[in-house]
Amino acid sequence: MRVGLTGGIASGKSTVASRMAYDGAEVIDYDRLVHCLQEPGSPAIGALCDRFGSAILDDQGGVDRHALSSVVFGAGSSDALGTLNAIMHPLVFDLAAQRETQIMADGSADHLIVHDIPLLTEVYDELPFRFDHIVTVEAPASLRVERMVRTRGMSRAQALARIASQTDDRWRERISDVIIDGSTSIEQMFEQVDSLMSSWRREMERK
Repeated sequence: MRVGLTGGIASGKSTVASRMAYDGAEVIDYDRLVHCLQEPGSPAIGALCDRFGSAILDDQGGVDRHALSSVVFGAGSSDALGTLNAIMHPLVFDLAAQRETQIMADGSADHLIVHDIPLLTEVYDELPFRFDHIVTVEAPASLRVERMVRTRGMSRAQALARIASQTDDRWRERISDVIIDGSTSIEQMFEQVDSLMSSWRREMERK
């Protein structure tokens, strides 16, 4: 079974993904794939420097994520995010497909694979995958801003810019068959995830 997991930035999606992994899911974290592609020697480095300049690199030759974010989300960079996505998305999808191949190499049909994709709605038509279920984790924008300021060191303006760069909640909810409230307690979120995982396992057994 293949499940898509998404949610607005700082919505609680990572907490849900961690619980799914705890419950036995194989989680493919697209943020981690992006990190791999921003390390020194990655095939993405040349294209990123060609477009955004060598100032986005750190001392080791990898991408300085703060410097890149400043360029992409800074004033006067309306086309920068689209350019970044055009460079990164195909490479990320290739890595995700490779990871699926590794997971399935044992020939078992019992794998429950979760694709943790922050920008699922934005890339849905580009993905080389289709999902049996899609889960979105949502929380009020005010709470998400507070989390980003408190835990990620962002200013309020930076947090609002990140939220504005993503599709709104309605689009994520429209493609999802499960919605998890990321403003509830961790215990409540875990209970919902545990229940979902049990129901999906039963569904797999029936098939």
